[in-house]
Amino acid sequence: MPRGGGWRPGARWARAASEAAAPDWRGADAGAARARPMILVARTGQRDTVTAACPAALDLGIAPGMAAAHARALVADLDVRDANRDADRAWLDRLALHAARHWTPSAAVAGEDGLWLDIGGTAHLFGGEARFSARLCRFLARLGFTARIAVAGTPGAAHALARFGGAPIRLLSAGEEAEALAPLPLAALRLAPGALAAARRFGLERVGDLYPMPRGPLARRLGRGAVERLDQARGFAPEPFAPVVPFETPEARRQLLEPIGTAEAIGAVIDDLLRDLLAELERQGLGLRLALLRCATLDRGEQRVTIGAARATRDAAHLRRLFGLRIDRIEPGLGIEAMMLAALEVEPLAPAMIDAALDGRAQGRDLAPLVDQLAGRAGEAALFRLASVESDVPERAVARAAPLASPPGWPAWPRPVRILSRPEPLQGVMALLPDHPPRRFAWRGRTYRIVAGDGPERIHGEWWRRPREMWAVRDYFRVEADTGERFWLFRRGDGLDEQSGDLSWFMHGVFG
Repeated sequence: MPRGGGWRPGARWARAASEAAAPDWRGADAGAARARPMILVARTGQRDTVTAACPAALDLGIAPGMAAAHARALVADLDVRDANRDADRAWLDRLALHAARHWTPSAAVAGEDGLWLDIGGTAHLFGGEARFSARLCRFLARLGFTARIAVAGTPGAAHALARFGGAPIRLLSAGEEAEALAPLPLAALRLAPGALAAARRFGLERVGDLYPMPRGPLARRLGRGAVERLDQARGFAPEPFAPVVPFETPEARRQLLEPIGTAEAIGAVIDDLLRDLLAELERQGLGLRLALLRCATLDRGEQRVTIGAARATRDAAHLRRLFGLRIDRIEPGLGIEAMMLAALEVEPLAPAMIDAALDGRAQGRDLAPLVDQLAGRAGEAALFRLASVESDVPERAVARAAPLASPPGWPAWPRPVRILSRPEPLQGVMALLPDHPPRRFAWRGRTYRIVAGDGPERIHGEWWRRPREMWAVRDYFRVEADTGERFWLFRRGDGLDEQSGDLSWFMHGVFG
């Protein structure tokens, strides 16, 4: 979807129309507030108009859009409060941002009391349009809002059915917009006040009254805006809208006067892009973690280069070195005519205090630049640290961590430097059961004679993961061969119960 407009054929639009947020009644006067009907009023032109009403006021015949004087005449004991349109707009903006982050990337505020959501490609993630609409209603109810939701093929139809359809949730199939809109009043088309007044003079009350009228006379009587709204609601004309963007990706662009193709020229443009991008990041208080360089070539191709930093940074020289390691991956072809640098991943980066080190202690060096350069040469997957994981099974107790991560402490019992990803079976094992290490075994085609051993260390299976680990037992031994090698091996089973294991031996690690 283009950022500047939201119309596309085949989209499904959900309009959530909610009443304006009522004040919090949970204060000291909660009982009085519930006893008296309450309305919110706002200044519209030369009169005060009702913008929202509580359920008790609605039951008494007061409706939004009514003049405040008329409402006071209908109900004598009426609690009238001023509407806070800024607060309502702030709530709608927050709801639109929440929708863009959690439900659909295309969400926008519609008017003063609703949202537009394009759910054409996301409704199936929530079980379909019906389940998504019900979930949305429950979410708004927890926030204290009453809502009506309509799902249709056009934004105009969804808006009209949500505001004037009457049902809390209305799902409209594709192609049924004209039939569903026909019995609704003309106000459902969001016509201007002058167009509505002209329609009343000509006796036009329903949307269906406009269908048989020729477009020329209709435009002369009600204006071209009325024709456009009618076409938009029925899907004959697009209705663009600007969706909210949770975060604008910082980026810098260069449109080159002449195509370039040499490494020196590409590096010079990268320097300019970095200068502009880092200035914007500094203004926002952010640091760069992941950057994407896009180069548009004359043959309508595109070359992409990505660099990452182990820690958020705004060091232009360091980033330039990282790009320098990958300039040779750019194939300019007939020449590069445009370049764009975007910060795909950023983090807050505040000024850091520099230690004075007056006591003479040596200062630790920052390893982030070294890690970035090594990753640029060998690949990001080649650098990692080992971190311990809470698990009794040794092969599950170790995981990879980021190069600059601070892994938690290791267990107190000894573990080998190298643990095999999968234990390997041993052959020709000679051992005394049940608590003695093996005296001899063969592994990878070589026979070893054991001169010293320590153990066993018993480890039970994690029964909450798999049923077959309910009775699993491993007895681990540390052994030393006559040639000096030290191994970590185990026997399956405790030697007493057959369910604990078949007493087979496996190699699991090597010390030193």
